[in-house]
Amino acid sequence: MHAIIVAAGASRRMGFDKLLAPLAGRSVLWHSIFAMASCPEVDRLTVVTRADLVEEVGLLARTAGYGKPVHVVEGGAERHLSVWAGLALVDPGDAYVAVHDAARPLVTPEAVAGCLELARQHGAASCAAPVPDTLKRLDDAGLVAGSVDRQGLWAMQTPQVFSRELICEAYARLIGAGELVTDEVSAVERLGTSVAIYHNQEWNFKITFPRDIGLAEHVLAARESLPGTVGGMG
Repeated sequence: MHAIIVAAGASRRMGFDKLLAPLAGRSVLWHSIFAMASCPEVDRLTVVTRADLVEEVGLLARTAGYGKPVHVVEGGAERHLSVWAGLALVDPGDAYVAVHDAARPLVTPEAVAGCLELARQHGAASCAAPVPDTLKRLDDAGLVAGSVDRQGLWAMQTPQVFSRELICEAYARLIGAGELVTDEVSAVERLGTSVAIYHNQEWNFKITFPRDIGLAEHVLAARESLPGTVGGMG
């Protein structure tokens, strides 16, 4: 399987480059690359990043890649354009492609493998978790206007895994039509393809705000204390 790690974002909500922010002695991006590379089913990786970070990320990837081939390429102005740039490096021999957000450094090899197994059965799969919170809809004044039934609502995560033919077809149509999506599930849904859900019960949140760094460090530290797990430092 070929893993594409999307790392070309601007970190606007963070206020600084979250992917290079320190996390348990390494960077957020290092942990994301290491976690994906640690999965035995991942044969090689492509990291798609900003033009000004290609060289730096290339050096970082050499230490995080678990000895597997890691290519670093420049991404686009939007996420889907970055994924498209990564797909350009997918080889016909790659039966499956995983797309992972670099801002999710807590993904486990087990979750990656679980997604792949479902993708082998259904052609498409995504890590996800059921929405646990009560949901409310607000009006234009910012006041509660009603409730949203959370039954059947799941929060999408990454990685999202697809057969090579499916994701390449979905993105070729997407790019050709000049359309925009925020994840790969949305792209393949437009082909009428159903996507299987891997219920990920491990921490796999996206680093979005400064407070998330501290929480992620606690998670990595807890995993390090458990025998037989892939920890943050390797």
